Amino acid sequence: MTSENSPTRRTVLKGLAAMPVLAALTDKEGAAAQTPAPVKFASKLPHTSPEAVGIDSAGIQSFLEAVNSKVGGLHSFILMRHGKVAAEGWWSPYAPQHPHMLYSLSKSFASTAVGFAVEEGEFTVDSLVTSFFPDELPAKIDANLAKMQVKHLLMMGTGHDKDATGAMTGSKDGNWVKAFLSLPVEHAPGSKFVYNSAATYLLSAIVQKVVGKPILEYLTPRLFQPLGIKDATWENCPKGINVGGWGLSIKTEDIARFGQTYLQKGKWNDKQVMPAAWIEQATSKQISNGDPANASDWSQGYGYQFWRSRHGLYRGDGAFGQYCVVMPEQNAVLAITSGVGDMQAVLNAAWEHLLPAMKNESSTKKSAIDLKKTLNELAVPVIEGKPNSPITERISGKTFTFEKNDNKIESLSLTFSGDRCTIKLKDARGEHTAKCRMGDWARGKTTLIDGLDGTAAIRGTWTADDMLALQICFYKTPYIQTFTCRFEGDKLTLTRKLNVSFGPTILPTLVGRMG
Repeated sequence: MTSENSPTRRTVLKGLAAMPVLAALTDKEGAAAQTPAPVKFASKLPHTSPEAVGIDSAGIQSFLEAVNSKVGGLHSFILMRHGKVAAEGWWSPYAPQHPHMLYSLSKSFASTAVGFAVEEGEFTVDSLVTSFFPDELPAKIDANLAKMQVKHLLMMGTGHDKDATGAMTGSKDGNWVKAFLSLPVEHAPGSKFVYNSAATYLLSAIVQKVVGKPILEYLTPRLFQPLGIKDATWENCPKGINVGGWGLSIKTEDIARFGQTYLQKGKWNDKQVMPAAWIEQATSKQISNGDPANASDWSQGYGYQFWRSRHGLYRGDGAFGQYCVVMPEQNAVLAITSGVGDMQAVLNAAWEHLLPAMKNESSTKKSAIDLKKTLNELAVPVIEGKPNSPITERISGKTFTFEKNDNKIESLSLTFSGDRCTIKLKDARGEHTAKCRMGDWARGKTTLIDGLDGTAAIRGTWTADDMLALQICFYKTPYIQTFTCRFEGDKLTLTRKLNVSFGPTILPTLVGRMG
């Protein structure tokens, strides 16, 4: 399974754990945004029906039912075959126009930047890592470090005994390159697979050092512009280097375009955009990472920042279920964003339902109609309840003061008006407000949580007369938070839950008193 160790991500999750409600969540001009009406085709890629490209609609329907039941649904997916979109969908409030955090799926794009640099003669995969950073090397160079080549970074075979990301990003001076090169290299490079986001960061640093610009800027005219990918963003290290191994945000359609170009050996619109030789190297097995007979898709071998998969497929992927799956034999691409804890379950559903569907061209009119209906109704699971409660008048506008807590949250008040609720939270940094709509999403921005751009949607529902549930969805990320307020007389008990996290998903309960 992918490992994510970004300090920014750790900051985000610390903030998510610390802050129980959104602040400054407002809609445009102060009004709650309506859930957009479903559109027939959300992406700008060429479209067709599943049956027109030999896919049984019932198989796609079964795939959606499986992911909804086993992992609570996805955030989006696009299934392409023979160069056309056969099916696509977004779980509201996720929507096609919004980018999504990719986590380690970013690595496959970093690999592509290296591929361009190699093709253009900037360096080779056999170039020594130490040759790029003479001023950052330790006084005594480890014998294994001296042998480390670019290809070892690409294949996650640096020779480190464990992931170097935490030690690298924890450097006090913010010089991640120097920190990486100072770490012991316990094994001969190429002899051991260790999933290592720090290795991808160093690839990004190498490209930037050689070409004089970050990989996002380097990729823009070579990859993003030719593919029609706009408004991509990539996180930086303290020294202004794109972090490489994580941090890229693009739309689901852009993931599909990327996968389709790889499927077509680097061609897009009949133009050779990427070097075909690089694609062959990057997606082939370069190092073993487990027993291929294992049922896990994380033990089939690793290429140059791409995973080999079962059934002869390959993919890029990122934490909590960001995927770009390329299926050469089926001439198909599957792009997915999500916030799931069990990434293997999503791939299992694809293998169990989508692969057979591409062998069975028979379908019925009813299955096609059922699929269209399902695609139009995809949504983040609703917490069942009602829009109001008899206690709203008693608690509306009242302030609940919390007992002393590590989160330094001081008080919370809820003011109800019709189907709207205004939330005010006070913590050590001041008072923050959030606007919620009962029963439907209200979209806006929040400045409370560090590490995210703050774009979010919030909805509320009364699960009982004394129980209010709030769902907060950061719909450019995998993260959804659920907060439950239980009112007993003048007492408020606040429980908090995250859908996914690198740490606990159940956060400490807070207790407050009215007045």
